[in-house]
Amino acid sequence: MHVVRSLLFYAAFYVGSVFFVLSAVAVAAISPSRIRTVPDAWSRFHRRCLRAAAGIDVRETGTRPEGRALYAIKHESFFEAIDLPNAFDHPVPFAKEELFAIPGWGRAAKAYGAVKVRRDQGARALREMLGEARRYADTGRPLVIFPEGTRVPHGTRPPLQAGFAGLYKVVGLPVVPVAVNSGPFYHRLWKRPGTITLHFGEPIEPGLPREEIEARVHAAINVLNEG
Repeated sequence: MHVVRSLLFYAAFYVGSVFFVLSAVAVAAISPSRIRTVPDAWSRFHRRCLRAAAGIDVRETGTRPEGRALYAIKHESFFEAIDLPNAFDHPVPFAKEELFAIPGWGRAAKAYGAVKVRRDQGARALREMLGEARRYADTGRPLVIFPEGTRVPHGTRPPLQAGFAGLYKVVGLPVVPVAVNSGPFYHRLWKRPGTITLHFGEPIEPGLPREEIEARVHAAINVLNEG
């Protein structure tokens, strides 16, 4: 049954995604200011496909704070990346540089408003990234980062990437850690029915020493990491 439901999900979501990708490319070229509507609709479509075809629901626990914040999210599968426009109000995602090189996608991402993460390219690239993040923080949009840097298997706790502490210091915003347990349900060839939980932890105030902010965020994003 898992196989059949997964095949239905793949057929519905990926065929439908062709329309959304082409639409994003077209809107980015013709009317960039309206690009937000496309990824928002695509993300909602993804959740509907998950529920109807794969039998996967999504729930939120904890309390979201009001006002500006930097959200640090556990990353166990592609679910988190696709769900960002649905889970947040016009978020500013931090995406690896390679994604911006994809024809069409890069232009759409720039129009939407995403921060390019350049890995291992020195202090200048880091300063450019932090400057861009500061400008977006001033707009009031939520900043969203995967502090461990990439997708990791459920149950693992890799250290946070070095750039997270610098970002925290520069933007001067509270950090809201978000734990996710998508791995056992989504990060597999044949999806497993169940409920993915997004748990919003208590906001962590700005201005803490690097060791403290990293330790608190690392612990908070891993609270769903058992089982």
